[in-house]
Amino acid sequence: MYREGYGVSQDYVQATIWWRKAADQGLAEAQSNLGLLYAKGDGVPRDYLQAALWFRKAADQGDALGQANLGKLYADGDGVPQNYPQAAVWWRKAADQGNVLAQVNLGLLYERGRGIPQDYERAHMWFNLAASRAEDAETLNFAVKNRDALAAKMTPAQIAEAQRMAREWVPK
Repeated sequence: MYREGYGVSQDYVQATIWWRKAADQGLAEAQSNLGLLYAKGDGVPRDYLQAALWFRKAADQGDALGQANLGKLYADGDGVPQNYPQAAVWWRKAADQGNVLAQVNLGLLYERGRGIPQDYERAHMWFNLAASRAEDAETLNFAVKNRDALAAKMTPAQIAEAQRMAREWVPK
Protein backbone atom coordinates (compact mmCIF):
# COMPACT_ATOMS: atom_id res chain seq x y z
CA MET A 1 0.00 0.00 0.00
CA TYR A 2 2.80 2.41 0.89
CA ARG A 3 4.80 1.66 -2.26
CA GLU A 4 1.88 2.39 -4.55
CA GLY A 5 0.12 5.00 -2.40
CA TYR A 6 -3.12 3.00 -2.12
CA GLY A 7 -5.20 4.50 0.71
CA VAL A 8 -2.11 6.19 2.17
CA SER A 9 0.47 8.66 0.93
CA GLN A 10 3.12 6.96 -1.17
CA ASP A 11 6.06 6.37 1.14
CA TYR A 12 8.92 4.09 0.10
CA VAL A 13 10.52 4.32 3.54
CA GLN A 14 7.38 2.91 5.17
CA ALA A 15 7.11 0.28 2.43
CA THR A 16 10.69 -0.74 3.21
CA ILE A 17 9.96 -1.00 6.94
CA TRP A 18 6.92 -3.23 6.47
CA TRP A 19 8.45 -5.40 3.77
CA ARG A 20 11.54 -5.86 5.91
CA LYS A 21 9.39 -7.15 8.78
CA ALA A 22 7.69 -9.64 6.47
CA ALA A 23 10.93 -10.56 4.66
CA ASP A 24 12.68 -11.27 7.97
CA GLN A 25 9.87 -13.74 8.70
CA GLY A 26 10.60 -15.57 5.43
CA LEU A 27 7.81 -14.27 3.18
CA ALA A 28 9.20 -14.71 -0.34
CA GLU A 29 7.03 -12.03 -1.94
CA ALA A 30 8.24 -9.48 0.61
CA GLN A 31 11.83 -10.56 -0.01
CA SER A 32 11.38 -9.99 -3.75
CA ASN A 33 9.78 -6.60 -3.19
CA LEU A 34 12.52 -5.58 -0.78
CA GLY A 35 15.06 -6.60 -3.42
CA LEU A 36 13.29 -4.37 -5.93
CA LEU A 37 13.46 -1.41 -3.58
CA TYR A 38 17.21 -1.89 -3.19
CA ALA A 39 17.71 -2.44 -6.93
CA LYS A 40 15.84 0.76 -7.78
CA GLY A 41 16.90 2.83 -4.80
CA ASP A 42 13.30 3.48 -3.75
CA GLY A 43 13.19 4.43 -0.07
CA VAL A 44 16.69 3.10 0.48
CA PRO A 45 20.05 3.84 -1.12
CA ARG A 46 20.49 1.80 -4.31
CA ASP A 47 22.42 -1.28 -3.23
CA TYR A 48 22.75 -4.17 -5.66
CA LEU A 49 24.42 -6.38 -3.03
CA GLN A 50 21.34 -6.05 -0.81
CA ALA A 51 19.07 -6.55 -3.83
CA ALA A 52 20.92 -9.75 -4.71
CA LEU A 53 20.69 -10.98 -1.12
CA TRP A 54 16.91 -10.48 -0.96
CA PHE A 55 16.25 -11.77 -4.48
CA ARG A 56 18.29 -14.90 -3.66
CA LYS A 57 16.26 -15.56 -0.50
CA ALA A 58 13.04 -15.29 -2.51
CA ALA A 59 14.42 -17.24 -5.47
CA ASP A 60 15.54 -20.10 -3.23
CA GLN A 61 11.93 -20.40 -2.07
CA GLY A 62 10.74 -20.71 -5.69
CA ASP A 63 9.49 -17.13 -6.10
CA ALA A 64 9.41 -16.44 -9.85
CA LEU A 65 9.86 -12.68 -9.46
CA GLY A 66 12.89 -13.19 -7.24
CA GLN A 67 14.31 -15.68 -9.74
CA ALA A 68 13.73 -13.36 -12.71
CA ASN A 69 15.31 -10.40 -10.95
CA LEU A 70 18.27 -12.45 -9.72
CA GLY A 71 18.78 -13.55 -13.33
CA LYS A 72 18.86 -9.90 -14.39
CA LEU A 73 21.48 -9.09 -11.77
CA TYR A 74 23.66 -11.93 -13.07
CA ALA A 75 23.18 -10.84 -16.68
CA ASP A 76 24.09 -7.23 -15.88
CA GLY A 77 26.75 -7.94 -13.24
CA ASP A 78 24.96 -5.83 -10.64
CA GLY A 79 25.71 -6.92 -7.07
CA VAL A 80 27.06 -10.24 -8.33
CA PRO A 81 29.73 -11.09 -10.91
CA GLN A 82 28.35 -11.02 -14.45
CA ASN A 83 27.57 -14.64 -15.27
CA TYR A 84 25.34 -15.55 -18.20
CA PRO A 85 25.11 -19.25 -17.29
CA GLN A 86 23.76 -18.23 -13.85
CA ALA A 87 21.40 -15.74 -15.47
CA ALA A 88 20.12 -18.59 -17.66
CA VAL A 89 19.59 -20.86 -14.64
CA TRP A 90 17.49 -18.30 -12.77
CA TRP A 91 15.60 -17.08 -15.83
CA ARG A 92 14.79 -20.69 -16.73
CA LYS A 93 13.31 -21.31 -13.28
CA ALA A 94 11.17 -18.17 -13.55
CA ALA A 95 10.27 -18.80 -17.22
CA ASP A 96 9.14 -22.33 -16.35
CA GLN A 97 6.65 -20.75 -13.94
CA GLY A 98 5.33 -18.43 -16.65
CA ASN A 99 7.23 -15.22 -15.85
CA VAL A 100 7.01 -13.35 -19.15
CA LEU A 101 10.09 -11.16 -18.73
CA ALA A 102 12.18 -14.21 -17.87
CA GLN A 103 10.82 -15.91 -20.99
CA VAL A 104 11.85 -12.96 -23.16
CA ASN A 105 15.30 -12.79 -21.56
CA LEU A 106 15.82 -16.52 -21.88
CA GLY A 107 14.84 -16.24 -25.55
CA LEU A 108 17.53 -13.59 -25.99
CA LEU A 109 20.16 -15.81 -24.34
CA TYR A 110 19.26 -18.75 -26.60
CA GLU A 111 19.24 -16.53 -29.68
CA ARG A 112 22.66 -15.09 -28.92
CA GLY A 113 24.21 -18.17 -27.31
CA ARG A 114 25.12 -16.30 -24.14
CA GLY A 115 25.75 -18.64 -21.24
CA ILE A 116 23.94 -21.46 -23.02
CA PRO A 117 24.34 -23.02 -26.46
CA GLN A 118 22.74 -21.01 -29.26
CA ASP A 119 19.41 -22.58 -30.12
CA TYR A 120 17.02 -20.74 -32.43
CA GLU A 121 14.19 -23.21 -31.87
CA ARG A 122 14.25 -22.70 -28.09
CA ALA A 123 14.65 -18.94 -28.51
CA HIS A 124 11.62 -18.84 -30.81
CA MET A 125 9.65 -21.00 -28.37
CA TRP A 126 10.36 -18.63 -25.44
CA PHE A 127 9.57 -15.52 -27.50
CA ASN A 128 6.35 -17.15 -28.69
CA LEU A 129 5.32 -18.06 -25.13
CA ALA A 130 6.12 -14.55 -23.90
CA ALA A 131 4.08 -13.03 -26.75
CA SER A 132 1.11 -15.23 -25.88
CA ARG A 133 1.25 -14.30 -22.17
CA ALA A 134 2.34 -10.63 -22.24
CA GLU A 135 0.02 -8.32 -20.34
CA ASP A 136 1.36 -5.04 -21.71
CA ALA A 137 1.82 -3.81 -25.26
CA GLU A 138 5.53 -3.05 -24.87
CA THR A 139 6.43 -6.60 -23.80
CA LEU A 140 4.11 -8.10 -26.41
CA ASN A 141 5.66 -6.02 -29.20
CA PHE A 142 9.21 -6.82 -28.05
CA ALA A 143 8.52 -10.57 -27.94
CA VAL A 144 6.77 -10.58 -31.32
CA LYS A 145 9.48 -8.46 -32.96
CA ASN A 146 12.23 -10.77 -31.70
CA ARG A 147 10.31 -13.93 -32.58
CA ASP A 148 9.57 -12.74 -36.12
CA ALA A 149 13.13 -11.51 -36.72
CA LEU A 150 14.44 -14.85 -35.53
CA ALA A 151 11.98 -16.76 -37.73
CA ALA A 152 13.53 -15.06 -40.78
CA LYS A 153 16.79 -16.92 -39.95
CA MET A 154 15.09 -20.30 -39.47
CA THR A 155 13.92 -23.06 -41.78
CA PRO A 156 10.22 -23.94 -41.91
CA ALA A 157 11.04 -27.21 -40.09
CA GLN A 158 12.76 -25.31 -37.27
CA ILE A 159 9.81 -22.94 -36.94
CA ALA A 160 7.40 -25.87 -36.84
CA GLU A 161 9.47 -27.52 -34.10
CA ALA A 162 9.60 -24.29 -32.08
CA GLN A 163 5.83 -23.91 -32.40
CA ARG A 164 5.31 -27.53 -31.33
CA MET A 165 7.47 -26.98 -28.23
CA ALA A 166 5.52 -23.83 -27.37
CA ARG A 167 2.17 -25.63 -27.75
CA GLU A 168 3.31 -28.47 -25.49
CA TRP A 169 4.89 -26.22 -22.83
CA VAL A 170 3.17 -26.33 -19.45
CA PRO A 171 4.07 -24.04 -16.51
CA LYS A 172 5.76 -25.79 -13.60
